[in-house]
Amino acid sequence: MKLNKIYSAILLSTLPLTPALAAGLDRSGQSIAAFLQPGNYAEAGISILDPKVQSNQLKVNDMAEDYYFPSAAIKVQATEHISIGLLYDQPFGAESLYPSNNPVFGANGEATQVEVETHNLSALIGYQPTENWNFYAGPVYQTVQGTVSLRGLAYGGASKLGSYDINLKEDEAYGWLAGFAYQIPEIALKTAVTYRSEIKHELDTTETFGFGAIQRPNALTEVVTPQSVNIDFQTGVAANTLAFANIRWAHWDQFAVTPKFLNAASGNNLIDYSDDQWSATVGVGRKFNSHWSGSASVGYDSGAGNPVTTLGPTEGYWTVGLGGQYSPAENYFIQAGVKYFWLGDAHAQTGGNIVGEFTDNYALGYGLKIGYRF
Repeated sequence: MKLNKIYSAILLSTLPLTPALAAGLDRSGQSIAAFLQPGNYAEAGISILDPKVQSNQLKVNDMAEDYYFPSAAIKVQATEHISIGLLYDQPFGAESLYPSNNPVFGANGEATQVEVETHNLSALIGYQPTENWNFYAGPVYQTVQGTVSLRGLAYGGASKLGSYDINLKEDEAYGWLAGFAYQIPEIALKTAVTYRSEIKHELDTTETFGFGAIQRPNALTEVVTPQSVNIDFQTGVAANTLAFANIRWAHWDQFAVTPKFLNAASGNNLIDYSDDQWSATVGVGRKFNSHWSGSASVGYDSGAGNPVTTLGPTEGYWTVGLGGQYSPAENYFIQAGVKYFWLGDAHAQTGGNIVGEFTDNYALGYGLKIGYRF
């Protein structure tokens, strides 16, 4: 079962689309698959997630906001043995909004809400001593910013933290990644292991209490985005058919956001997680003809502990996904896919006290990507 390089390159692109949802604040999965494409390659994509997170117990119909995030990459084979690349994604984030008319999470016409946004730019250089091996490393530039408002009885009402706001101003910091890949192009076998370091941020912070009546500016809040390891594997299993798998570990169990004045007032963290994240995706990709190919996958995410914060009250998920790819010519393609997420039930807590249970939750994820070989 031999596969030529062009055929392998087309099938490589049937790997699953951006996961769009994971444990903790994880979003993109931080894939470097674009950098491992043969020759010169560029891509751009967008992922959209439409979640429904509810609690019948607390009469919350849906607190999870729809969101989207783009990604882009370029890889250049500078010489026979040296490749360089630039990858952009939004690896971590959160976007939630509770109903303002629910007294548990709302007050004075305002609601509990959170928005966290990150941007990553990874620069890579790879060394290929032979056709089979690729060793790569590079710096990672990252920005983080966020805003959170706490409202309602879940946080003790207006007399405690039920009238609290925090603005975490954008901060930039640097980390690094390193890894290696091994491939046998003739049978479309490729495996890669990639480590990403943690990145430490110090964000200028303004906290307000009592619906803005008391302001506490000029403080710093430490946020450390987690280190992680991604393992990617694929191989040809039959004519025109690939099997693939991805395993990811992210170090969330020591993650905490502890604003100075909130901690002084309550002794608690704003956000924290108790467990590391483990996730896995397995699937198959098949080329139907010279223009069309498709993929199917199933996935699992362990979550980052339970009970969880009220700002993201789910624990892990199971997924099933389908993807299709159209290649008008050998050097470019258009890919689209959809995933259904069964989100895990979770107990939501504030200050160590369980507020209620969120059950029967789900999400739909959509992705679109365009790739070009030059």
